[in-house]
Amino acid sequence: MRIGELAARAGTTTRALRYYEARGLLPARRAGNGHRTYDEGDLRLLTQIRTLQDFGFGLEETRPFVECLRAGHPEGDTCPASLAVYRRKLAELDSLIGELQAVRATVGAQLERAERARDELAAEALVPGGPEPTCELGGTGQ
Repeated sequence: MRIGELAARAGTTTRALRYYEARGLLPARRAGNGHRTYDEGDLRLLTQIRTLQDFGFGLEETRPFVECLRAGHPEGDTCPASLAVYRRKLAELDSLIGELQAVRATVGAQLERAERARDELAAEALVPGGPEPTCELGGTGQ
């Protein structure tokens, strides 16, 4: 198949295919007329790359999976190098989850503090002569 057909079947662009080719992830075969040619194996490589990228893997992180498929393995993730990338990605995700949980806890604590402060101001406003609460935009509070 030609580059346009492969791009259409894989749901990507010919520009992306040329980029993958330049990075050595997609083979650069040419027909006698100079047109790029691809086969079903190339579609499998491309599908593997795109799936991993959809999962958040960087392009270079897909290389071991592509090489595993090229080596004749039926799945691109059964080779030791692919498994190592999975392990690194899981460790990276676990770290990010930990960071996000810490940020979430901080934002939650800030929200609780802000709500208490708002409630205290509202209670003071009910006292005769108490302050009139205002919002950040300069209007009166709720």
